[in-house]
Amino acid sequence: MAPLTLFKKWLKSWRGSRRASLPGFSAGQAAASAEALQAGLDLSSDGIVLLDSAGRIVALNSCAQSLMHSVLGNLRGADFWEAVPEEIADEHRGATEQALLETGTHNFVVWHAFENQWVDYGLRQHDDGALVTLKDVSTIHQASRSLRYSESCNQILFDAHPQAMWLFDTGSRQMLAVNNAAAAVYGVAPEALVGLFVESLFPEGDGASLLDSLPPGDFEQEMRLCTQKKADGELMLVELACSSVQWALRPAVLVSVTDVGARHLADAHLSRLNEELEMRIAQCTAELQSSQGELKAFTSAMLHDLKAPLHVIDGFAATLAERHGAALDAQGQHYLSRIQASSLQLARLIDDLRTLTYLPSMPMAPQRVDLVPMCQRLMDELHKREPARHLVLEMEPALPLVCDKDQLCIALACLLDNAWKFTSRKEQSWIRVGLMPGEGPAEIVLSVSDNGAGFDRAYTDKLFTAFERLHSAVDFPGTGLGLAIVKRVAQLHGGRVWAIAADKGGASFFMSLPQNSEPVGGSPPTA
Repeated sequence: MAPLTLFKKWLKSWRGSRRASLPGFSAGQAAASAEALQAGLDLSSDGIVLLDSAGRIVALNSCAQSLMHSVLGNLRGADFWEAVPEEIADEHRGATEQALLETGTHNFVVWHAFENQWVDYGLRQHDDGALVTLKDVSTIHQASRSLRYSESCNQILFDAHPQAMWLFDTGSRQMLAVNNAAAAVYGVAPEALVGLFVESLFPEGDGASLLDSLPPGDFEQEMRLCTQKKADGELMLVELACSSVQWALRPAVLVSVTDVGARHLADAHLSRLNEELEMRIAQCTAELQSSQGELKAFTSAMLHDLKAPLHVIDGFAATLAERHGAALDAQGQHYLSRIQASSLQLARLIDDLRTLTYLPSMPMAPQRVDLVPMCQRLMDELHKREPARHLVLEMEPALPLVCDKDQLCIALACLLDNAWKFTSRKEQSWIRVGLMPGEGPAEIVLSVSDNGAGFDRAYTDKLFTAFERLHSAVDFPGTGLGLAIVKRVAQLHGGRVWAIAADKGGASFFMSLPQNSEPVGGSPPTA
């Protein structure tokens, strides 16, 4: 039941109680009327106090009794200002009585420190007295304080933020707040910008068109690149990040300002540098391609031109040995054998150089290959060169993998020739060829091991470099290009090479071969 309705009931009851003193009106009826009034007051969730014309308390409910925090026991019949705590009466009595005389109503809020409670007092004057309503507004007051504190923190953070920012009202487009960083960018005090229209920050006509391009309603972030002007009229290129927000319970737009003039100049300069760099790269690429073409032509001509006189030297040396060998003394025969050996060495060097040069231009044709027949054929050729050699070749019955057959045959020939050569001084020599899993599921590692002379681990990184020899050419003749060819084949397949020296002589050479390329048609392994 509303306090005003209760007050009217109280007036009616009070007038009835006055009539109760007249003949014919019983005391029982007056008591019943008072009980009905008290029951109605207790139904209210707010505190209600009814005062007579002299300001004395006629009736009140239990909620009012609690909210008044009075030190008196029985409040009925007590003066209202004597019933409330003394500090409340001292602070509010004068202003309340003056307001009731002038307007008939007055409100004030008091804080009970011990209970940490805020109570709103509302007084309304009437001819027969006054109505006092009391409400516990602690929750509302605390929420209001929290809101004010939050707004204060937001304002402090906004003002102190190093990023230039300002806000404007969505409807009027007037500036609501400007932080110190933004004021420094525009060269004017923050308070001088607050209240101005946003268009004043832009050159003539630019601001309205930019603001009209923002989406209506709520939006998260919109980026705009535009020109703005400072207080002295200087124009600057800026990037605006706009977001819709609520500021002091008003729909607004938060604008973050970044001066990108220097960055724009730097980007333009970088763009010019990139263009110049691309031109230089294209020029260097053309020069490199031209040089590579010239080098390839030179290499081809050199190898071809060397091969012809070499055949002549070898042919005349063979004819000399055949027709006049018996007429030569021991020294002459030694000279002749040196000529033949040197021509053979040079022929092998030219062949290896041609192989190393032309490997990158060979077409890649991955297919499934079985290495066992290939190894047996290569070993037969080595045995033909030295029929007296006894060497054991260890292999699995099948060694299948996907590779370019021609290129792998070249690499495998180099590895087997290398193992054959360095096991030549062993009475019981062996070569082991095998396959093992690589680092990933699509990789196979080819290994060729022997029990030969091995190598010094300190020079492992030089093994696969062209013309790098770790043994004397007198002890183990060779061109110094075999392992370089093996490395080139591995690289062309997308793999790599490495070697490990055994503790008691011998070495193992490894070549990883990615198996990503599937053979055309899924043909069976070929030899």
